[in-house]
Amino acid sequence: MIVSALLNELAEYVDGRIAKVVINGSYEISSFKVKEVTDNVLALNYIVPVADVSLITSIELKDARNNVLTSNQVNIPIVADHLMLQTIVVKEAE
Repeated sequence: MIVSALLNELAEYVDGRIAKVVINGSYEISSFKVKEVTDNVLALNYIVPVADVSLITSIELKDARNNVLTSNQVNIPIVADHLMLQTIVVKEAE
């Protein structure tokens, strides 16, 4: 069993690595409304403006050196400025 303090430290490490979100391979967001760790959960909240993106097909989290940390294929139509709520839960494998 991994103690909760270590899981929290790992979530904080991941938080420190994430520098930006890249939408559809080219639209970069580096300003977060929320970017914080509570217990072992990293919460990311950011705005996707409809003027720049009308359909989200991929979401990548990248570090400061532009390395991909996570990548997700999605299908999210945007009809107004959109607040994205993304979480990363650090937990022991089952």
